[in-house]
Amino acid sequence: MVLLSRLTTSLKVSRFVRYIRNYKSLPFNPNLRKRAQELRRAGILHEVLLWNRLKSGRLNGLDFDRQKVIGDFIVDFYCAEMAVVIEVDGPSHDRLQESDEKRDKFLTGLGLEVIRITAKDVLQNLDGVIGLLREHASLKR
Repeated sequence: MVLLSRLTTSLKVSRFVRYIRNYKSLPFNPNLRKRAQELRRAGILHEVLLWNRLKSGRLNGLDFDRQKVIGDFIVDFYCAEMAVVIEVDGPSHDRLQESDEKRDKFLTGLGLEVIRITAKDVLQNLDGVIGLLREHASLKR
């Protein structure tokens, strides 16, 4: 039993080390760290609902970060292993289309895949959103 426990721990650690390069190689604006923490604490409903279904490897066994600083942006969810960003667009994004395009261009320039989901879909059809993400080619191992 102890051997199995050590092996499981070893596999988790090696998986973490393998993807730390993806994580550490991203540009980071330290001035946004506090704002990211505030956003995590704010608990916007659609983000919290989706986070509860993504965290702890619940989606395809993948590890996600919430409110991750990448460059001068704070992304909603980030998976280092698959180099994927998930953005949940609320009503404010309707008037921020140009800003979203700039953000997407920056993120894709870093080799990241950006998946956009509407807050309305998360609130009204969370199971459907999870099904879509579970089957998304960028989130399959």
